Amino acid sequence: MTPKRNRTCSIPFDETGAALTHYLQNRGTSFAFPFGEAALSALLGEERTDATTSGVLSDANLPYDLFPELCDVPFVAPKNPKFTFIDLFAGIGGFRLALQQLGGKCVFSSEWDARAQKTYLANFGEIPFGDITKESVKRFIPDRFDLLCAGFPCQAFSLAGKRLGFEETRGTLFFDVAEIIRRKQPKAVFLENVKGLAIHDKGRTLQTILNTLRNDLGYHVPDPRIVNAMHFGVPQHRERIYIVGFRKDLETADFDYPAPTDSSKRFIDIREKREVPSKYYLSTRYQTTLIEHKKRHESKGNGFGYEIVPDDGVANAIVVGGMGRERNIVIDKRLTDFTPTTRIRGEVNRDGWRRMTPREWARLQGFPDNFIIPVADASAYKQFGNSVAVPAIRATAEKIIAVIEKAEDHGNHGE
Repeated sequence: MTPKRNRTCSIPFDETGAALTHYLQNRGTSFAFPFGEAALSALLGEERTDATTSGVLSDANLPYDLFPELCDVPFVAPKNPKFTFIDLFAGIGGFRLALQQLGGKCVFSSEWDARAQKTYLANFGEIPFGDITKESVKRFIPDRFDLLCAGFPCQAFSLAGKRLGFEETRGTLFFDVAEIIRRKQPKAVFLENVKGLAIHDKGRTLQTILNTLRNDLGYHVPDPRIVNAMHFGVPQHRERIYIVGFRKDLETADFDYPAPTDSSKRFIDIREKREVPSKYYLSTRYQTTLIEHKKRHESKGNGFGYEIVPDDGVANAIVVGGMGRERNIVIDKRLTDFTPTTRIRGEVNRDGWRRMTPREWARLQGFPDNFIIPVADASAYKQFGNSVAVPAIRATAEKIIAVIEKAEDHGNHGE
């Protein structure tokens, strides 16, 4: 059966396409091995898979001209990487972007959302594998990579038992991360999650994760740290919990989370330089609804409702859903054409109230302007709202890599 193909991409968005793009990214290295057979199958048909030699294809067999979407992507992996990593729950590649900036090479990525996969491909030339809970996906993960990265979703944990360890994570996505760590034994792990993980189920969820990493998997895990992106060069108040772990054969005495590097940025630093289209401006009807909604809540003594971010202010955390935009309204009076370009109730407001654009959200997360946004606005808001803040990830990863490099300098590979 011919695999279903994305209309704008000549590579199928499935395991076959993921294997092919991963092979092309890793060809010429031992990391290509898990993808070789599936990649050749994609190119030549299943009847020719016996042509593989130890999972490695000849470059002569690879018709690159068939896949223009793999050429000229903005973020290419370094040719001589300093370290290797895998990117789980990859989203649109915030971890990957940060770690490539530090000289790292991604040897495996996984993300189940099809639209996020599209954005990932456009920027990195690779289709992430899908559902990491499936054994058919786990089998593609290479051996001997240095760092496991995962911004895993926080599902409810079953804490019926008293041991608070590996068994109590079954049925959650963290269990799949833990299982991969157990099998592959990377030198280090770097996990990111929402700040609320620290107090979820009165702290027992976090304790389960830490006990699993420390006691069941044998990793040295410093106490987690809540890191605010606004201290690392982006004007967004975004607190996330970071969990870092090292294989116990590595010396970790020198590790500490990074100190703030830059708290000076404000919204005006990332605001669109040109006039923003009217579709981002609130209608008069919606503006009135927000004002009345806030008044009702203020009369009850709470602070729910819209919030305006001044040019010299710092944005609230951008999140998926309406409030991610409603708590980050800005006033921009540069609009000259008030003609609606979408169906709205009322008229475009004349007070300058507008939502931030997807590109502004990208900048709030530390994505450079050459990061391609190939999806519609609704998907773009979701993708950036779900993403990690690149500069904060990079600052922390730099500290992790220093530990790994020091261990390698001392000949302590543990392999």
